[in-house]
Amino acid sequence: MLTRKQMELLDFIKTRMDADGVPPSFDEMKDALDLRSKSGIHRLITALEERGFIRRLAHRARALEIVKLPDAMEKPGFSPRVIAGNKPNPAPAPRGAIPIERVHAIELSVMGRIAAGVPIEAISHASHTVAVPGSMISSNADYYALEVKGDSMIEAGINDGDIVIIREQSTAENGDIIVALIEDAEATLKRYRRRGNMIALEAANPAYETRVLPEHLVRIQGKLSGLIRNY
Repeated sequence: MLTRKQMELLDFIKTRMDADGVPPSFDEMKDALDLRSKSGIHRLITALEERGFIRRLAHRARALEIVKLPDAMEKPGFSPRVIAGNKPNPAPAPRGAIPIERVHAIELSVMGRIAAGVPIEAISHASHTVAVPGSMISSNADYYALEVKGDSMIEAGINDGDIVIIREQSTAENGDIIVALIEDAEATLKRYRRRGNMIALEAANPAYETRVLPEHLVRIQGKLSGLIRNY
């Protein structure tokens, strides 16, 4: 028995040879069978040759000869008997499987780099954009993204080169990871702690010391909402 594609190719070759007296080119066969490359035609030709239906003649272009035909092609009224092996039936979904849904994404501006280490100069202009899953953000708030530089938050799962998604807000609860603007000049990503009239900016890496600053020197620019990592 032949596969469906093998039968289609053999029928196409026979039809062209009956009409023109010469077999079709590999490009014509590829287009007729809607294949992406001629390598697929080579495999089909080899399979037909191995089964004794065609013969390739050496040292001649388009040198194909039909040796025999399947009964289904020789006898009128017969439907081809083929193996539909080129497109396997999809496997049934396992019980309890959740259907895959299209993910809604939103483009956020990447507002430069944020230090997870020693504070760097604050950057307020967008350098590029990043696509963020809609489930990561809320429709009633504003967000922006920052590229992380440094490893001071590594024990919080934030690595150098990560993109952090920040929800814009000017307040925070103890323990929140925030973007802090220090003296309106330096920005850093740290864990927030209030100690009376002082603000502690804690690293998540024992190699870095906690910075404690008067509250009037620290402005909260937003709270960590999500993270995107490239591998």
